[in-house]
Amino acid sequence: MGSGSSKNPSSFHGSADDVVGGLGGLLYVSLKMESLKTAGDLIPHVFGSVPIIGSWEPSRALPMERESASMWELSFVVPPNHETLHFQFLLKPKDRVGPCVVEEGAERLLIGGNLEGDVRAAVFRSAAFGDDVVLQHKVLVKADIVSPFGLAASWRAYQENFRPSTVRGIPDISINAAPERGRENVSTATLELDLESYVVPAPDCAVSSVYAANLTESPRSVASGVVESKSAVAFCALQKQDSQSGLFVDRGVGSSRLVKSVSEDASTSHLNLGSETKAMPAAAGAVAAAAVADQMHGPKEDRRLAIVLVGLPARGKTFTAAKLTRYLRWLGHETKHFNVGKYRRLKHGTNQCADFFRADNPEGMEARNEVAALAMDDMLSWMKRGGQVGIFDATNSTRKRRNMLMKMAEGNCKIIFLETICNDEHIIERNIRLKIQQSPDYAEETDFEAGLQDFKERLTNYDKVYEPVEEGSYIKMIDMVSGNDGQIQVNNISGYLPGRIVFFLVNTHLTPRPILLTRHGESQDNVRGRIGGDSVLSEAGEIYSKKLTNFVEKRLKSEKKASIWTSTLQRTILTATPIVGFPKIQWRALDEINSGVCDGMGYDEIKRNMPEEYESRNKDKLRYRYPRGESYLDVIQRLEPVIIELERQRAPVVVISHQAVLRALYAYFADRPLKEIPSIEVPLHTIIEIQMGVAGVQEKRYKLMD
Repeated sequence: MGSGSSKNPSSFHGSADDVVGGLGGLLYVSLKMESLKTAGDLIPHVFGSVPIIGSWEPSRALPMERESASMWELSFVVPPNHETLHFQFLLKPKDRVGPCVVEEGAERLLIGGNLEGDVRAAVFRSAAFGDDVVLQHKVLVKADIVSPFGLAASWRAYQENFRPSTVRGIPDISINAAPERGRENVSTATLELDLESYVVPAPDCAVSSVYAANLTESPRSVASGVVESKSAVAFCALQKQDSQSGLFVDRGVGSSRLVKSVSEDASTSHLNLGSETKAMPAAAGAVAAAAVADQMHGPKEDRRLAIVLVGLPARGKTFTAAKLTRYLRWLGHETKHFNVGKYRRLKHGTNQCADFFRADNPEGMEARNEVAALAMDDMLSWMKRGGQVGIFDATNSTRKRRNMLMKMAEGNCKIIFLETICNDEHIIERNIRLKIQQSPDYAEETDFEAGLQDFKERLTNYDKVYEPVEEGSYIKMIDMVSGNDGQIQVNNISGYLPGRIVFFLVNTHLTPRPILLTRHGESQDNVRGRIGGDSVLSEAGEIYSKKLTNFVEKRLKSEKKASIWTSTLQRTILTATPIVGFPKIQWRALDEINSGVCDGMGYDEIKRNMPEEYESRNKDKLRYRYPRGESYLDVIQRLEPVIIELERQRAPVVVISHQAVLRALYAYFADRPLKEIPSIEVPLHTIIEIQMGVAGVQEKRYKLMD
């Protein structure tokens, strides 16, 4: 990791672009101090900006650990959105309050792994050392790009890269080869043999198993009076809100501030985005920056993107479209999924036999092209009202159909074809059977075998005229369904958002596996009613850690490749400590939302001492950023690598994290609107099991204790 040899005292292996380019790399930083002469019980500490501790309060500085007789070290992983670090060294007692001595000179600045200015020694001067006594210590700063995914992938990587976490005194990645025998179990921490007895009803916003095409946009141009889908209602509400707010100014600390829209006052800014401000994503960081860049530099039609699915039936198009829609919405992009099959069923009914889909059936061809044009027209109309990404879900299996769509999109949006190809007969057969069971086309067919035969005839009709995509910009997913030995081909793909889409698709698959989300056990700060902090568990929290261990052993007893993910805060690490037999991985990205200067305070205290901040947070909890801290939108941005890795995993994962973080993760799986994230219910001592697989996403909740 970061301890690799280097001739330079400050080194960085790789470029900062690799860190922030979305390729999964994180910056591993190692700070070392050579201390040949000590000053009593004073030892080196480090304090500074996020992600070190996010505070310049000496009492909260992190102690460096002794690496050798004369060398002290502190190491940590930096997420991409915190590549700039301000820090200083100081000397103070490790385990008690006492005098501290801060190094002389300006703050040290580390940007993308490179130390700004000359590497200087740490100089400490204090009357406590004696007259004319100055302590001078050599400082080494090393940085490297690492991937927690690669380290967790194999035992060999673990052996070669094992490094104790000096922040918490335990390994960043720890693997227990086998469960301990003869452990004592507190009677209050045991579980019933039947885990189903702990199942509790999920909230109204829970993940539901519904045929994916039924969750797509309800057609506007087919029939009047059609009830809008949930996603359409959510969009209308958000759009109305955005149209009143004008441009959002991210001032970096404290509450959000709003200024007049550029349409109201031309003197506000020389940048006149006009109606295009509606297409701005409700996001922060890289997403918002990329949106602004696309609007300023890209052609007008490139500011709106249409992902047009291509492929034979039962190749996973609708499932892929639903996952991509969920991912883009979660990142803050206005995205809608338009399914042409839904338009066809509303206009022509669900009782169309295989002959309707024959290429030599002119009436059927005309009817299918008509509903495709209606769906495309609806999507383009929605884009003109502020939509950013439209997912157009249909077979689109001929060049003639695709040319029609490209002609309609000309001057309105950029089209990228997404072709799904599957050559695995077993997977195709499984998908066909699921289609017969779930599709409204066969809801009235009582004979399963008859429905199966009809659908296979329909598939044959499509196959006779199928023409692979060779025109325009396209992404081909070839045998990617299983996640093994597949490949992705791209042609003429450029830009931030298309690049993110490709990266997401590379890591998705349909392998069924559970993801267990749970908060840490109750902490001392939970009992005190304080936010943030890094306190240990309460007595109830310790009992929960044992109950959770018991649950994981029962639920994942046959899952040899499962893993446990925690944040770097000790309340999650302590919750996971009793669990053995699985690799444990600490993610700084899973740390609780950074409450900045409000860290360690209670909400009543914030209301009393910082009333403006308290009111600003209540008005907009999604966008509100704590002074020198984070907002929920910031949390979403740093969680994107976690989402990508959860999608990539083929084995179960237990995520032990914090309320704000789990709200954001849950919103991704449940496809909840961004504005709902701050109010999603994630109670203590409850496990949310997300089951991912070919049938979509399903949820179950277990409450282990009150």
